[in-house]
Amino acid sequence: MSQLERYRNWAATVPELPLCFQPWYLDAVAEGGVWDAALVESNGIVLGVWPYFLKRKFGLPYITMPHFVKWMGPWLPPDPVRRLGDAYEIVEKLRLQLPKTFRISIDCHPDFQNWLPLHWAGFRQTTRYTYTLNLSGDYEAGFNRNMRRNIKKAEAELEVDVEGTLEEFYRLNRLSFQRQGKEPPFSRALLERHIHSLQDHQAVQLFFARDEQGRLHSAAALTRDAGRAYYHLSGDDPDLRNSGAGILLVKHAMHWASQELQVPVFDFEGSMLPAVEAIRRQFGASPLPYHRVWKGWGW
Repeated sequence: MSQLERYRNWAATVPELPLCFQPWYLDAVAEGGVWDAALVESNGIVLGVWPYFLKRKFGLPYITMPHFVKWMGPWLPPDPVRRLGDAYEIVEKLRLQLPKTFRISIDCHPDFQNWLPLHWAGFRQTTRYTYTLNLSGDYEAGFNRNMRRNIKKAEAELEVDVEGTLEEFYRLNRLSFQRQGKEPPFSRALLERHIHSLQDHQAVQLFFARDEQGRLHSAAALTRDAGRAYYHLSGDDPDLRNSGAGILLVKHAMHWASQELQVPVFDFEGSMLPAVEAIRRQFGASPLPYHRVWKGWGW
């Protein structure tokens, strides 16, 4: 049995495995390259894993992040009695299984907080942040006054539904990129394959905000695993952005995560952009650090 087959079999038995580490998730988004996984086992028990995505540029192999994957890299199943030295040894054994490449650059899951063994191996690091909100209790009490006022205004003018189409979602997502003078970095086919895979595994819910004339203002995709809901993708009509539809969908997504999914944490999946970060704080979310690590030369 190959290493990848062992990873697939193991992942099916680990309910706490993060969403973007799931084999079916990676199968759907590994466009332009191939994904594989390193494992460390002892007596039939998996002690750590490291899924990775391998591409080539100018014929040279490198490890990077696939589209729609927020985190990869080392992940060790929770173990309250694991010693720090043992954790270092597991990470080093995982690293040594990676293929030889001229560059590697990955964003590590927030569960992987101690990157010291990678530092010893010559990696460099920068700290990045996602924003999370604890959904237990009255989480709306953390919304600031400005956010409450804008949500109330949007609720008076818009309705939220879950009956929209993937075509509508893609159109608004693409418009959001075009407003910034860009085209989406992913194809429509890849987005559709990604969303369909999530739907097949009951791991996504789409939301749409419309006005009385039926105009679509905003759309969002909420994904989930056993421990978190993720505000994964969104899009707005640039001509209708002042309606507050975007923040209204965030509130609805939070409610869905709390009441329907009953997960404890809402994760905004970033962002590091000042204007976006400010909105996360206005919802009462807190920064959660994660590591971006890289090694090698390149662009």
